[in-house]
Amino acid sequence: MSYKLIVYFFLLLTLPAELFAQQKRLYIAIDDHTDYMWTANEAKYDSAFVKMLDYSLFQIDSTKNFPSNFQARFNCDGSLWLKKYKKYRSDKQFNKLITAIKSGHISSPLNMLVNCYGAQPTEAVIRGMYYAGQLERQYDLRFTMAGAMENNTLPLGLASLWAGSGAKYSWKGIGGYGSQLSYEIREKRPHQMYRYNGLDGNGVLMKWYNYNEKTEPPLGGYAECRLNVKYKNLGDDFKKVINTLDKHCDTISTQSTYPYNIGGAFGFGHDDLETYVAPAYINAAKNGSNTERSLRVSNEEDFFIDFEKQYPNVPSQAVSFGNEWDLLPVSMNETTARMRRSTEKMRSAEALATLVSLKDKNFMQQTLNARDKAWESYGMYWEHNWTADGPVSRKARADWQIATQENLTHYVDTLQNLSIKKMGSYIKTENDPSFFVFNPLSWNRNDIADIEYNGAYPVKVIDKVTGKEVASQLITKSGKQFLRIIAQNIPSVGYKVFVIKKGIPKVKPIAATIQDEYVSNDFYKLRFTKSGVITELTDKLANRQLIKPTDGKYANDLGTTDVNDGEKIIVENAGPVSVTLKAVSTNPALHTTRITLYADAPRIDIENTIQENFGDVKTWAFSFDLNNPTTRHEELGAILTDKLEKNGGHYANSIARYDWQTFNHFANLSESDYGITLSNLDCSFFKLGNSTINSLAESSSQINALAGGNVDKKVEDGGVLGILNQNGQKEFSYHFAIASQQGSFDAAKSMKMALEHQNPLVTGTITGTNDDFNPKSFSLLNTNNQNVLLWSIKPSEEGIESGIITRFWNFNSKEITPKMQFNTTLKSAFQTSHIETNEKEIEVAKNTIQFKFKPFQMATFRELLDKN
Repeated sequence: MSYKLIVYFFLLLTLPAELFAQQKRLYIAIDDHTDYMWTANEAKYDSAFVKMLDYSLFQIDSTKNFPSNFQARFNCDGSLWLKKYKKYRSDKQFNKLITAIKSGHISSPLNMLVNCYGAQPTEAVIRGMYYAGQLERQYDLRFTMAGAMENNTLPLGLASLWAGSGAKYSWKGIGGYGSQLSYEIREKRPHQMYRYNGLDGNGVLMKWYNYNEKTEPPLGGYAECRLNVKYKNLGDDFKKVINTLDKHCDTISTQSTYPYNIGGAFGFGHDDLETYVAPAYINAAKNGSNTERSLRVSNEEDFFIDFEKQYPNVPSQAVSFGNEWDLLPVSMNETTARMRRSTEKMRSAEALATLVSLKDKNFMQQTLNARDKAWESYGMYWEHNWTADGPVSRKARADWQIATQENLTHYVDTLQNLSIKKMGSYIKTENDPSFFVFNPLSWNRNDIADIEYNGAYPVKVIDKVTGKEVASQLITKSGKQFLRIIAQNIPSVGYKVFVIKKGIPKVKPIAATIQDEYVSNDFYKLRFTKSGVITELTDKLANRQLIKPTDGKYANDLGTTDVNDGEKIIVENAGPVSVTLKAVSTNPALHTTRITLYADAPRIDIENTIQENFGDVKTWAFSFDLNNPTTRHEELGAILTDKLEKNGGHYANSIARYDWQTFNHFANLSESDYGITLSNLDCSFFKLGNSTINSLAESSSQINALAGGNVDKKVEDGGVLGILNQNGQKEFSYHFAIASQQGSFDAAKSMKMALEHQNPLVTGTITGTNDDFNPKSFSLLNTNNQNVLLWSIKPSEEGIESGIITRFWNFNSKEITPKMQFNTTLKSAFQTSHIETNEKEIEVAKNTIQFKFKPFQMATFRELLDKN
């Protein structure tokens, strides 16, 4: 150690504590920003991960006797680094990596790769962090970092999902490239260190510095330590970086935008494939340290721990900054929609698999490999480089996206099919054909149920619980014949059995009457045109017209120039349960629309398909007749109000994009005492009225669901961002549903409507010879509060012997303490992180757990079963 450093450390030991507190503490962190399938393909990146971690572990060993501040450290920016190292290195080598993580010399976030989040379903965000959860439990770790880099925007609800998964800290560094936001706007963040919170009050400590790529070095970027992309003298470069960071920490000036004496410059890799600069960081820390400031080679977490300790009361913010690169996956909208459909279908598949696992503890073993690939799909599909304009070709990128989606879809389809078959074998069969109807949701349901049927007809369908006949009809969909029934009182997370008997069913009135272009049931009357557009919609209960054209567009309007341009409308299915009409039109593109009205369900289901390729931006418009409504929608982990924060909403007043909002499950437009919910399964975004990048049409009564397209072009050169022409895809599906509400907006009711629409009752043929399950009906759990909804239920990642995992969401703006009661014997229970790591034990009383939910909180639990 040099004489200069010896003197420096002596002075540190002898300085008074109050002077030491004023010393600036600067943290510089190495990473290699991962541009997966942009800078290089999978094979090259997997090799680079392993080589860089080998190098970093060697550097850590070589500097272990240095003073702590000058020891080598490295920061992975995704858990995929760890997964690949485990795959390609020995157990001994991987254990060495784990030791380095525990000692604070290697860090990794919860997220698998650098992702954009605005297009993700809520549950997809959580499952994308599941590999980190597996490592936590296997190696007694906790990962406390999460990140979203380069993209210029950030959702609101992500804060809650990160915090609920165990994250405490995050840093965001953005890029100037491809953004529609000006440099001037991005230089003026209201807070550079703040509590990034969700609506439940949970969140992370966020470092997000002001950014201007035209300054040197670009603090606030994703490579804050990289003065020059093509560097020549790292020593000189680091001096400038450190001096800039030093000046940034301004606790004296009254005009300071960063009044803290602790600062961090994170990131070096930029767009490189590999980064090997550990000695340069160590030298920079040594040479930059003096009596007025200390420099530390950082694992990033150490910066936050130090900062949090000295500055516990930073500002907080709970706002959405909109969507930017998040929009790019709609350039392959059908593939992205399949990710969304599989995510929704997983709810039923896992719930049914949970029931099966109560009888067969090894049931999930057969799908473990597929499951792990599915979680990897969640962690990778929304990787941030959907710009697809790098060294990796657009075709290669598109092929990778499709393969990633197919892994998820394969797992969910397989799990559901196996679960249906196995469940059918656990219920004793009748002399007559019988089937079960399963409800994955946490409330009793009255809805339709379809069972594939090729037997003799006519038949009667009998509810085995009541012994009464239920309304039924034959329908055809996707070229197959089904028996459709009205299934009433299907229990929460449970099933009811129905029996098919020969005979003529009771005559019942048709579910909806048809006259010319009008179709009407007890709830609604609508005009359905040849183009598939709904030009009139009357709510019979309120005696109110719901459609009013905006900018020449009605409801379910793809942009037709003539609503009457199309083939003759066909009655595809009609009976006492439901009526389905079909329209086919080539205006403005070849598309087919089916609308379905039900006898007993107060919603209108809409199924659209576009049957030709397109390269422009297309939307499905829904223009409602409402007076200055307030729009609310599910973002991710939060229900947002589509207004600026200063107007009582959840969108940031500045440094945000307002043109496209995240469209998970539903959007609701409401007056003070009346409203309409639009359920959406396939579209990732919607535009509210004529909103633009810089303005939000807060009081518009028009929703424009984004059907697909290349939304943005690069400001720099006008180049198109994303995959071109939908990667040649020629078939696109879109599912919507409309329901009106009498009274003010109720988030839980809107979500229930959307969940029922998007999670149809599951049916399966009964084949069992024993009564392993009740021969009539069964319910696994129920809750006593209508505002707390079950979000997911599944066997634990380590198997049913490690418990059932349940996730509940409180949609109430108040703190509530519901009871969740199980129809199986519970031994114990824990609150866990969203990624299934135990946090605290919860009392169990009479197979019931109680938990105090914060307003709008989502919480996850482990219920361990009594083996007897």
